[in-house]
Amino acid sequence: MAQALQPYAITAPGFYGLNTQDSSMDLSSGFALVANNCIIDQYGRVGSRKGWTKLNSALNTDINTNDIKCITELIANDGTSYVLMAADGKLLKLNGSTLVTLTYGGGGTAPTITDSNWQAAFINGYAVFYQIGHDPLIFDPSWSTTQYRRISEATGYSGTVQKSDCVIAAYGRTWSATTTTDKQTVQWSDLKDPFKFSGGTSGTLDTHTVWPKGSDTITALAAHNGFLFIFGVNNILIYQGATNPSTMSLYDVVTGIGCIARDSVANTGTDVIFLSSTGVRSLMRTIQEKSAPMRDLSKNVRNDLLNIVAGETKSTIKAVYSPIDGFYLLTMPAYASIYCFDMKAMLPDGAARVTVWDSITPKSFCRKSDGTLLIGKSGYLGQYTGFLDDTSTYRFQYYTNYTDFGAPTVSSILKKIIVSMVGGSNQPVIVKWSYDFSSQYYSSVANIPTQATAYYGIAEYNTTAEYAAGSLIQRLTAYPTGFGKVVQTGYEADINGQPLSIQKIEVYAKNGKIS
Repeated sequence: MAQALQPYAITAPGFYGLNTQDSSMDLSSGFALVANNCIIDQYGRVGSRKGWTKLNSALNTDINTNDIKCITELIANDGTSYVLMAADGKLLKLNGSTLVTLTYGGGGTAPTITDSNWQAAFINGYAVFYQIGHDPLIFDPSWSTTQYRRISEATGYSGTVQKSDCVIAAYGRTWSATTTTDKQTVQWSDLKDPFKFSGGTSGTLDTHTVWPKGSDTITALAAHNGFLFIFGVNNILIYQGATNPSTMSLYDVVTGIGCIARDSVANTGTDVIFLSSTGVRSLMRTIQEKSAPMRDLSKNVRNDLLNIVAGETKSTIKAVYSPIDGFYLLTMPAYASIYCFDMKAMLPDGAARVTVWDSITPKSFCRKSDGTLLIGKSGYLGQYTGFLDDTSTYRFQYYTNYTDFGAPTVSSILKKIIVSMVGGSNQPVIVKWSYDFSSQYYSSVANIPTQATAYYGIAEYNTTAEYAAGSLIQRLTAYPTGFGKVVQTGYEADINGQPLSIQKIEVYAKNGKIS
């Protein structure tokens, strides 16, 4: 009698995201060893990320193909949205499908701008831009929609504004820190007046004597729920009562963990996420607890992530949180890598579900007030949308972890692999498999036929759902060869304008020799 095929199924493949940290043989089947250009969709399936499209139809001749390093959106007091950006020492705005260079209108000698790594903040209908060693700038659409000037040139300016590297707007004022000569002092403006740095309720805070175990360097600032967060490289100071800075007090100190990249800080509305020297961290604050417990979002990919971070210039590391997409993106441009941290649901150990993108390479991010996600490219402003990278395809890759099907002494002879795919149209899918930890893969191609669009279903986070819960599922079959004690399967496709996700994987095998 012929031996019956033994079925092994993986439902919601890749639901736990990448895990390159732990022993692959001990991982749950929900983890992936490769999840490239993927997201975890709202149904718990590994699916293709979106692509991007150009918003400016032609290059701006002032910046040509230089990197857009800073993007921000200002909502003016009259409700008008201005998308502003910086590249090649210039400030620009998006006007329709054109990037328009803003000119200096301060009346004196134009400021010398040697880089475009600005940090922006908004207050009272103004956008302010800070960059270490540079005069802080202001874009005030009530004064001009085509020009910028120094903060020190604005009407009502008083005191001396710091040439700081980091700035935020919170509790009705701007807060800034870190100059070329002073990396310990936080300066704040008067209430509702980003031009006034003397008198009123303006002031400064010297952190020299506050850091634990000696000195630290301020790298970033954040605010939430009445707290001010002062990030050092190795520590975090948490001040309460920051709505009234004259009486705010030190609430807590987090020692041994700080922020190493200013633009990695993202406020989710209930939390603050940032990159530390030990990985991506979440700072969860509760009024009821005296301490601020830390959560390591990158626990399952920590070593790989930190190896990439070690080779990056920290000022080029950028991040964004998108509540619509439910993810935190961290880009390392030199390595052309984005780590995507799914924030919709945490794993039981507190880590995030992580995937990696390797072909979209933003230089900066901005989440607009309407939820649109913008990316800075070389000479172009892009929008995260559609399923092509500009006009090019990109490779979706998902590989399972290794498995012995629960019988470590028995060789498995693979006979059939069935993968249920959602989406795609006229789409080849490469099914791969290997044995016993070999990097040499067998492969077979199965095809998704031409079919209707893959956008369907109800909205996730009030947007069109990309992957529905049951329609347009194609069951693709491959007939593998070979045998081994340990098996891994993989699935690859070039995303060509349609989304794609994996619903289920079924592997059928016979038992071979026992050793």
